Amino acid sequence: MSEFDRVDARMPAVWDSAAEALPGVARIAGTAALRSASWALGSGARSARNLARAVTDPAAAGELVRGVAEDVAEASRTISHVANAVSRGMPLPRALLQATASLSALVVPEESEPARELTLRERGEDLLRRSRDVWSEDEAHPAYGRILDELAPDEARILMLLLRGGPQPSVDVRTGGPVGMVSSSLLAGGLTMIGPRAGVRYLDEVPAYLNNLFRLGLVWFSREQLEDPLEYQVVEAQPDVLAAMHSVRFPKIVRRSIHLTPFGVDFCRTCLVDPEQTRDLPEQGVPED
Repeated sequence: MSEFDRVDARMPAVWDSAAEALPGVARIAGTAALRSASWALGSGARSARNLARAVTDPAAAGELVRGVAEDVAEASRTISHVANAVSRGMPLPRALLQATASLSALVVPEESEPARELTLRERGEDLLRRSRDVWSEDEAHPAYGRILDELAPDEARILMLLLRGGPQPSVDVRTGGPVGMVSSSLLAGGLTMIGPRAGVRYLDEVPAYLNNLFRLGLVWFSREQLEDPLEYQVVEAQPDVLAAMHSVRFPKIVRRSIHLTPFGVDFCRTCLVDPEQTRDLPEQGVPED
C-alpha cells in the first residue's frame, strides 16, 4: 500500500472517532460536514498535478504526504473543538460554522502558472482570425473601456452636451484693422459656452477637458462656423470675449465650431446613453482633412 493510500485510509477513522465526541444531532451534522471535508482533502491530495510531481520527484511525494497528514490532524483538532464548544452550551449552527471555516482553510487552490504573453505577431494573427469569425458577437470597439478610464466626469457631461445639443460654437479673438489684414495675432482662442451649458463642476478646466477629448479622438475643432449665426451671440457677450476685444483698438472675431467625431458619436451611443435615447440626435459635421 502506498503512502497516499495509507493516509487516505486513515481519514474516515479519524472523522468517525472524532465524531463520537459529539452528542445527538450534533454528531450527525458534524459527521456529514467532516466527511464532506474529507472528500475535499482527499480530492486535493490526489489532484493530477500533485500526483505527477510526486511520481517524478521523491521530495515532492514526501512533501505531499506530510501535507495531507497535517491536514488530517488539523481536521481532527477542529472537530474536537466543535465537541467542546457544544458541550459548553454554544449553539450547534455556530459551532459548525466555525468548524467549516477552519476546514475550508485547509483546501487552498493551487496557484496557476502565469500565462505566457503573446508576441505581437501572435496577437496580430488572433486579431485576423477573429475578423474572419462571422459568428463573433463583438460589438463595442475595444478602446472604449480604456477611454472610459481616461475620462473625467465633467468630460462625460461635455460629450452628452455635444451628442444631444449638437456642435457647439467657438470663437477666436484676433487683432484686426489695417494691420490685422497683413498680420493678425491671436488674442484669445477657443472661447466657448460649453462649460456652463454642460454644467461642468470645474469651469477653468474646460480647455483641458476639450484637449483630452481631442486626444482621445472623440471631438474635433472645425474652422467653419455653424449655420445659425444666433448661436454665437451668447458666446460673444461673455466677459472673457469682451475683455479680449477691449485689449486692442481693432479686434476681430473668428467664428468656429466644435463637433463630435464619428468615433465619438459611436462611443457616446455605446457607453453613455441607452439605445432608445439615440433617436433624433443632431447631426455632427465630418472632420476636415
